[in-house]
Amino acid sequence: MSRAHRRTRTALTAPLAAAVLLAGGFGAMALTGASAHAATGSADAQDDFNGDGYADLVVSAPDATISSKTKAGYVAVTYGSANGVSAANKKLVSRSTSGVPGSATASERFGTNFTKGDLDGDGFSDLVISGGKAGSVIMWGSASGLTGGTAIAKYGQSPTAGDFDGDGKTDLALFEPVSSFGDEAPSSAAAVWKGPISRAGQPTATLPVLDKADWWGYDADDASCATNGGCEEDGDSISGPFASSETGDINGDGKDDIVVWDYQGDGVWGNRLLLGGGATGFKRGWAPGDGAGNTVGTGIGDVNNDGFDDVVVGNYWTGDKVQIAFGSASGLSEERVQIFDQDLPGFPGVEEEGDGIGSTVSVGDVNGDGFADIALGIPGEDIGDIYDAGSIALVPGSATGVTGAGTQTFHQNTAGVPGVAENKDEFGVSSALVDVNGDGHADLAAGSTAENEQNGAVWVLNGTASGLTATKSFAFGAGDLGAPATGVHFGAFLR
Repeated sequence: MSRAHRRTRTALTAPLAAAVLLAGGFGAMALTGASAHAATGSADAQDDFNGDGYADLVVSAPDATISSKTKAGYVAVTYGSANGVSAANKKLVSRSTSGVPGSATASERFGTNFTKGDLDGDGFSDLVISGGKAGSVIMWGSASGLTGGTAIAKYGQSPTAGDFDGDGKTDLALFEPVSSFGDEAPSSAAAVWKGPISRAGQPTATLPVLDKADWWGYDADDASCATNGGCEEDGDSISGPFASSETGDINGDGKDDIVVWDYQGDGVWGNRLLLGGGATGFKRGWAPGDGAGNTVGTGIGDVNNDGFDDVVVGNYWTGDKVQIAFGSASGLSEERVQIFDQDLPGFPGVEEEGDGIGSTVSVGDVNGDGFADIALGIPGEDIGDIYDAGSIALVPGSATGVTGAGTQTFHQNTAGVPGVAENKDEFGVSSALVDVNGDGHADLAAGSTAENEQNGAVWVLNGTASGLTATKSFAFGAGDLGAPATGVHFGAFLR
């Protein structure tokens, strides 16, 4: 049976950023503690940096000023516990943090993307952080949490951790940042680092990006060049650029696959599927959201509990629809897709144009029934006369996909949720499902980057056997962590 992946939300790429980073306010919101649970410590190891059995939540603040450098960016790591996350137990990481290689650089937006996984095989998950410029950083897990930092040169876009060759060790897919968004999709350098990866930043081996039999935007080197009819240039590359990526085992072969959100030229973005292929490289396949035209949210998990991870895509711009493409031994197919919106029976609320259902998507098992549930951000949702206040919905999975039965929605005017809904808060613009209190139920982290005049904030709602609960939900902003807070867009990316 495939591993449950709770991968989340949409990166704030250029098309979405202009639309969602609107003004809002936190006001005098009360900050309440997370609820206490027995310390069963059952969280997924890939989310656990200090090995205590509790998932750790990573929050980005990409537009923060660091060392007087505007939009240099940072990430905040809040460590899980039997009581969930708190503002006290945290680590702030920027290019100015001691031990982190490099220096704060204006407009780098460090923390735009990051990925989790045990890269060196020591039993502690590690964190790879990238921004909008060349180069990434690996922060290494330990019993005391994240430590040190190792630089990765060149690659600085959407690092993605997973077991891509099925050997039980975590590998790392790396992509070069590209700033061109013209008529043609440019090629960018790419590599797959086979794990384990040493703390000096050396992989066990470097694997090809794409299988030579499925050559697509790829320049193979060495002996593969002759097979492919020659190399246009040295090095490996893939068409892109990539803005975000999610992983899961879609065809059940024991190798992680990647769904990447990339620029396809002529102003069009869309999803592509890369099927894990081991030593020969990935093979491409169809994924929902291909050629969607603008940013969508993507998540991966086993919604129908059949042993194959499914791909869930919410389309923010075209039709406000959510699609589930069900995994199988042959991958994904347009013939095995369920499409729904807020008119789904049992879904609270009314479907309205511009709601943006699924602009962020996270998939994970909240109620513990073995079926992955789907968290959908609806940042354009109106709450009464309050426009674009935003909400987030949890749609339960079932053997037939989703039926709508048991769907829950939450917003800042929901009883128990800290804060007050305001115009253009766009609550739910980011999300993640991680088990921060280790009780076997995924908990929901939801962000509003517009909260409190673009400072941003994050809410955490606990998962239970009956779904999510707003009781004793916890909210925090950058200021609560003692971090730079003014206009940082805290919560732009959650994992």
